[in-house]
Amino acid sequence: MIDTLEKPSLADPLTIPEQRAIIDQILNQNKNIPGATMVVLNELQSRIGFISKAMQAYVAQQLRVPLSEVNGVVTFYSFFTTSPRGKHTVKFCLGTACYVGGAPGLIEKAKQVLGVDPGETTEDGSITVELCRCIGACSQAPTMVIDKDMYGRMHPNKLPQILNRYQ
Repeated sequence: MIDTLEKPSLADPLTIPEQRAIIDQILNQNKNIPGATMVVLNELQSRIGFISKAMQAYVAQQLRVPLSEVNGVVTFYSFFTTSPRGKHTVKFCLGTACYVGGAPGLIEKAKQVLGVDPGETTEDGSITVELCRCIGACSQAPTMVIDKDMYGRMHPNKLPQILNRYQ
């Protein structure tokens, strides 16, 4: 839980003039509207790409709402992220058919190939790895999605070649 306004890191959008201008513009357009927290956070996620802890504190301060409210919204909804995401997103399905069909082996191979765990982004910023409950392609299990491309009947041996296309 965040209790105080944290000093932003060098990579935080609050320290980058162009991004700070976008943040301030969004806040200025909405700060006098009651209940604007969700609208502001959606716009920040869309335009900046993530909502850092420092940004959350700044939003709370500017909207005059408790920091716990802002942080609660950001951490409750899965479409908000608190750190920068990769250029591409790889999602591994963990639905029953995919899990039984070999998803754990795919995820382990992805860790080896990319050097990151699910929920993390590669050092070069090219790929963020995520897990999801079901992508609705059970007949193709195990599956993964990279951006909007779905790959079915996956085997760990196929993974390096596919991932290389996105790095």
